[in-house]
Amino acid sequence: MQRSFVRLTHETAEGTASGIYGLIVSAAMLVTAHADRAWREVLAVLVTLTIYWVAERYARIVAERIHEGRRPAWHTVRHQLTHGWELVTASALPLLVLVIVRLAGARMVAAEFAALACCTLLLCVAGWRMGAGGQLTPAERLVSTVTAGAFGAAMIVLKTLLH
Repeated sequence: MQRSFVRLTHETAEGTASGIYGLIVSAAMLVTAHADRAWREVLAVLVTLTIYWVAERYARIVAERIHEGRRPAWHTVRHQLTHGWELVTASALPLLVLVIVRLAGARMVAAEFAALACCTLLLCVAGWRMGAGGQLTPAERLVSTVTAGAFGAAMIVLKTLLH
């Protein structure tokens, strides 16, 4: 039985969406970063993604209270606080690439471009695999792949223009 990449890394549609969003936010952070050390940039990305995760979870809890007209049950709060971590964890591989390339002696900007390329590749893979899960034709999967990868490519172009 073959399990897809998306199912192995994200058990739910919410997890998949969170992972993709995390990759895009990570890439945006890499574009705008001005850290002189890789560890500072990794820390900035992880702290920012954690803030995004907390804000998203908080918004979901508050929205539920507003729409249901009552305080959310403890199981709802617990669910919100134990889900969506893909937003943060999806950045692990690009940040590892950043650190490895930097430790190999490359300039910081080259390490950032390598991490952005990793983000773009992961987005392309996610787009391709999502197409498989959605039972798309090969042409539709290609469109899904290109669309997902375009987010990463746009970040690379932006980094090039800003640097």
